[in-house]
Amino acid sequence: MGIASWLLAGLLVGLVAPRIRAGGPPGGCFGNAVLGIVGALLGGALATYLRFGGLLSFDWRSLVTACLAALLAVLLGRLLRRPR
Repeated sequence: MGIASWLLAGLLVGLVAPRIRAGGPPGGCFGNAVLGIVGALLGGALATYLRFGGLLSFDWRSLVTACLAALLAVLLGRLLRRPR
């Protein structure tokens, strides 16, 4: 349940993140979703390492960590794709 909730949270954050931070070049729906999922998996793994939850169990702290990491990954991706 933990990994599945991280994947879903990352997908949702990746799709919603461009609407939270307006401006800048659009990352595309697919690109933002992938960045959100990757960020959520990294954040969830970090939360598991910090003993907030497990890979197979649901924990709110690991879900929040996964969402924040997904948002950070999408925003960093937008910064790196910005034309110079």
